Amino acid sequence: MSEGCCGPSLDQTQAVEERYGAAAQEQEACLCTPVAFDSSLLAVIPDAVVERDYGCGDPTRWVKSGDTVLDLGSGSGKNAFICAQVVGASGAVIGVDRNADMLALSRQAAPVVAEKVGFDNVRFVEGAIESLDAPTAAGEPLIATGSVDVVLSNCVLNLVNPSGRTSLLNNIRRVLRPGGRVAISDIVCDRPVPDHLQQDAELWSGCISGAWQEEAFLADFRSLGFEEVSYADRSEQPWRVVEGIEFRAVTLIGSLPAA
Repeated sequence: MSEGCCGPSLDQTQAVEERYGAAAQEQEACLCTPVAFDSSLLAVIPDAVVERDYGCGDPTRWVKSGDTVLDLGSGSGKNAFICAQVVGASGAVIGVDRNADMLALSRQAAPVVAEKVGFDNVRFVEGAIESLDAPTAAGEPLIATGSVDVVLSNCVLNLVNPSGRTSLLNNIRRVLRPGGRVAISDIVCDRPVPDHLQQDAELWSGCISGAWQEEAFLADFRSLGFEEVSYADRSEQPWRVVEGIEFRAVTLIGSLPAA
């Protein structure tokens, strides 16, 4: 906790790091709201990766053969390994995560998956998803401008510190090629989350108090120039209700104009 003008304020990044670091070591059944995936695509992925995946949708359904995919907050690597099979040997998948424990899990699994599918097209890089333009040791951005076909994430954008959201959105736009797409599974809410809930470490790291408002989430992607922005999936019933605020899982999709 850091001191603000009105007393201690939550360090969202630290809260997320601590909870997901622990969740990489031991499965946490109550973290986010996982959904079913194609079992045939899970067969080659180590059980530890599948068990320690925490999400709220299946954004991998919008990936195509030959795509270059960027998975934001790749965690255990499950979504990335699913995408690797869909894009095939002609495609590529990049997972970005800042949590050392999750990165260790995904990197250990990568050669196992590669051997089973017959090709190696996945890499995991350490970094903050709101700072994809941060320079590497070579002086180049972590993820190059206009280098990917589709950006996906699974219940991760809501974990980003509010001060980093503008950078997060701008970087998503920056890394995509003309005609690029997004498939973002996340938690949204029906009205603003009050500050006292945003200061709750368990609610923040549990994908609750950092949620975008449902209409604002759509509007933010439209403002970046994405077209046909919509919720391809939206849970009819709320996942959680906290102090009368409804939180539900959605998958936002959209695409940039072609060149």
